Amino acid sequence: MSPVPPPLPAIILDPIVRLALAEDLGRAGDLTTDATISPDTKMSVVIAARQPGVIAGLDAATHALHLIDTAMQLTIEKPDGSAIVPGDVVGRLDGTARSILTAERTMLNFIGRLSGVATLTRKFVETVAHTDARIVCTRKTTPGHRALEKRAVRCGGGTAHRYGLDDAILIKDNHIAACGSIAEAMTRAKAYAGHLRMIEIEVDTLDQLEEALKFSPHAVLLDNMDTDMLRRAVAMIDGRVVAEASGGVNLSTVAAIAETGVDFISVGALTHSAPNLDVGLDVV
Repeated sequence: MSPVPPPLPAIILDPIVRLALAEDLGRAGDLTTDATISPDTKMSVVIAARQPGVIAGLDAATHALHLIDTAMQLTIEKPDGSAIVPGDVVGRLDGTARSILTAERTMLNFIGRLSGVATLTRKFVETVAHTDARIVCTRKTTPGHRALEKRAVRCGGGTAHRYGLDDAILIKDNHIAACGSIAEAMTRAKAYAGHLRMIEIEVDTLDQLEEALKFSPHAVLLDNMDTDMLRRAVAMIDGRVVAEASGGVNLSTVAAIAETGVDFISVGALTHSAPNLDVGLDVV
């Protein structure tokens, strides 16, 4: 399982978290809190788990709290990557009630969403743990939140495919169609790429795989192949390049896919279909 990554740096977190807070505070701020809570009121609360899962997003939540009140501190008891059960205390807050109540929803939104991604990832990772296959996420992320969601995948034990179009060359079926052939696409890609730039090519038949292997890509994306075809593809590859399976992967199929011998399994659902994990703020 991949190690839990460090918190994202502030330069990445700041624009994302500021936008979330601005969306909530609008033009006039927190009217309810301003109207009902005196500035000197103090409060002690815990962030508590309502469901079992894996925690992620505490870096974003902490940043949101500090943008509301630099004097506030979130004391973390279950760091990102921790397994939790209902009733577990994830973190504690003591301080100004106005600050806590204003930051509450944005903090919980980040934790709930990103913990959901980490939790679903952990389920996939555990399902293939008897194999050498690794679970990777894709670019099917919430616009603007890719860095957060890909970190959450890593908190769940998975790893990342490309972060963006500038990470690597991935020749997909539409690129091949536009070029006219695998040979032409690979020839152009190898002429363009620098010596540190990875080239992966998507294939969906064994004939395409055979043609692609002639050009020695770094990796092949075996798209929407059934398990029998995947086994044959892995045998053809014979360890020469990285083998990645993709397409229609879910928790009921991923173990069989992993057992074919592929190196990686990319799962778009980790980020586009993960349900929120229920966490709440309780006064103590």
